[in-house]
Amino acid sequence: MEKVYSIILASGKGERFDYYKPKQFIKIAGKTLLEHTLDAFENNSAIDEIILVINPLCKDLTENIIINNHYKKVKKILNGGETRKESSFIGINSIDDNDAKVLIHDAVRPFVSDRIINECVEALDRFAAVDVAIKSADTVIQINDEHIINNIPQRNYMMRGQTPQAFKVGLIKKAHELSQKEENFEFTDDCGLIVKYNLADVYVVNGEETNIKITYPEDIFLADKLFQINSHKVPENIALTELKDKVLVVFGASSGIGKDICKIAADYKAITYGFSRKNNVNIANYEDVQRVLKEVYEKEKKIDYVINTAGILNIGKLEERDIEDITNEINVNYTGAIKVIKASLEYLKKSSGSLLLFTSSSYTRGRALYSTYSSSKAAVVNMVQALAEEFKSDNININAINPERTATEMRYKNFGKEPEDTLLSSEQVAVDSLKTILSDLTGQVIDIRKPK
Repeated sequence: MEKVYSIILASGKGERFDYYKPKQFIKIAGKTLLEHTLDAFENNSAIDEIILVINPLCKDLTENIIINNHYKKVKKILNGGETRKESSFIGINSIDDNDAKVLIHDAVRPFVSDRIINECVEALDRFAAVDVAIKSADTVIQINDEHIINNIPQRNYMMRGQTPQAFKVGLIKKAHELSQKEENFEFTDDCGLIVKYNLADVYVVNGEETNIKITYPEDIFLADKLFQINSHKVPENIALTELKDKVLVVFGASSGIGKDICKIAADYKAITYGFSRKNNVNIANYEDVQRVLKEVYEKEKKIDYVINTAGILNIGKLEERDIEDITNEINVNYTGAIKVIKASLEYLKKSSGSLLLFTSSSYTRGRALYSTYSSSKAAVVNMVQALAEEFKSDNININAINPERTATEMRYKNFGKEPEDTLLSSEQVAVDSLKTILSDLTGQVIDIRKPK
């Protein structure tokens, strides 16, 4: 099989971006844009090697990112050129195998999906050049130098280009070599070279609206929101046998998901401690949390993982609810989570451990009658994203689980009987939660959905 390379173009200076560093080093959701993009290719099984083309002034910063993230597929870090075209040419010419496949991607497109990457690689079995594009939702107009419309192409045939673009290495090398002979050649992207010199048909893979390029400052606000609502799938290929002899502390362990987490972890030989109000531990009380964590640590000499599933749901119009009721809900759902995190840090630093919190699908938009619940769950997500960056130097991972409607005692009390086939089982959520704490993910919302 042909080897598959990915060239990540990260040599931009960010001249259109008002920031003291090139935009690929802006941090969102705990990582730089470059890290998010590298993660996508590092974690995709179709990619064999990554070639990073960088701004030479940012070499030390880039190398630290590679080292700190333990990227295994990054095999070359090359100084880029003055233009995108030159940087692309530098990356392509570093590959000796002309029969290999190569994907060229912008470092500031951090939302590229596995589906797009995989379809580009697969399409190269049939075509020598592949582009990624999405349909235009707007009518495209063509104007002259006086800003007068002289053509309105049919929208059905208009698409907006994205990256990655994929090629057989020999073909894209030839295209760039031809372009070197032309001065003042207007270059927009690598597929444009293939079309200009009529070297091959260019097949188009469907892109995604979320596969945005961060170009202007306002794009950061959109990217920030996309990271907030763009949840990750449960990591694959993680064996729960890795839990053996690990020390796990679960808050909210008396019923539902928390109870199942404890049971399943114990089945896989984890040393498990579960706490709730039933054994006199209220996470709204910081002293309770400190006390039990200290007791576990003194007995086991370590704590590897802490999971907080504790939560309450009270429904009603804000005007009609008692302030004590509202305060109690926030104290458990939000400030309680903060107390669990803060009390856990001194132990998890010693083990490079992992924290896991729980959010809800209602965090993306406030719902009438659920105002305090929805807002506290949104706060949990924002906290996870912020703390992922704070904890990076301590090698502590923190994530949030976002389960679909789940068959738990709390749900039954609030919604009554529902068709069983419409609900997730708490056991499935528990298994996926345990896989998450065993993963390398941090700062992410893990979406758990009922299998179709």
